[in-house]
Amino acid sequence: MTGRGRILAAMSLALWALPAMANAPANSLRPIARHATAADPVVEAAVKLAAADASASVAVSRVRPNARPASDQEILAAARTPALQDAGPEQSSRPEARPQEVEERALFGRKKRLKGSVCGNPDIQGEPVGRVSGKINGCGVKDAVRVTSVSGVQLSVPATMDCDTAQSLNTWVDRSVKPTFRRRGPVVELEVAAHYACRTRNNQRGAKISEHGQGRAIDIAGFTMKDGELITVAEGWKRGATRKMLRQVWKEACGPFGTVLGPEADRYHWNHIHLDTARHRGGPYCR
Repeated sequence: MTGRGRILAAMSLALWALPAMANAPANSLRPIARHATAADPVVEAAVKLAAADASASVAVSRVRPNARPASDQEILAAARTPALQDAGPEQSSRPEARPQEVEERALFGRKKRLKGSVCGNPDIQGEPVGRVSGKINGCGVKDAVRVTSVSGVQLSVPATMDCDTAQSLNTWVDRSVKPTFRRRGPVVELEVAAHYACRTRNNQRGAKISEHGQGRAIDIAGFTMKDGELITVAEGWKRGATRKMLRQVWKEACGPFGTVLGPEADRYHWNHIHLDTARHRGGPYCR
């Protein structure tokens, strides 16, 4: 018999046996369900076992919330030593209040600085002068001040100017001069070559009134360090390290001041840096 014939014969035998298997439960491959009463001890044991399994499954599958993570305060509290945990306010790790005498000294120092300040800025020390008149028409200052130091740096001589110029000088010293000379200094004094003077520009006959004649200019000839070293514009502009620092402060004066002139501007400024607060249409004029 061929393979195909054997398959057909097997299928015919299976079809013939189906009715007999369906009508013969005793000979079925599947067991018949057991018909039992509630008093049957076997059934009762099976029911109890099934109920226990179901309860266990429910208990296991029940979703429990995760434990809340510890807060920063709890972590810090756990890390403390027992001594600190039991410490009272007097043993707190927080710093104690600043002593009253320290606060009083600080307030006294501030009041003293304010008392000796001008232009409403405690960093600008000096005295008010009031109105300054000039011999030449166009000279003079309405509300002049005589400045002795700015941002903790002394002026070699008290310089007369208006408050706008004093504020600009203070800004320049604080943001440029002090940082630039920090490693070499610190700088403690500005060498003043000129401040208020009723004259024409560059002292030229017939020229316009100088910004110096209106209290809006100051000339700086050098910078004195704490160890006594004096870096002058006349000599320092020629050498490497000092030349770089002088060019830096000259450049950074452009902004706080409206006009900045250095040794390369013209023959009149070979030994100083001229600074004034004149305002120009095209912005600061710096040479």
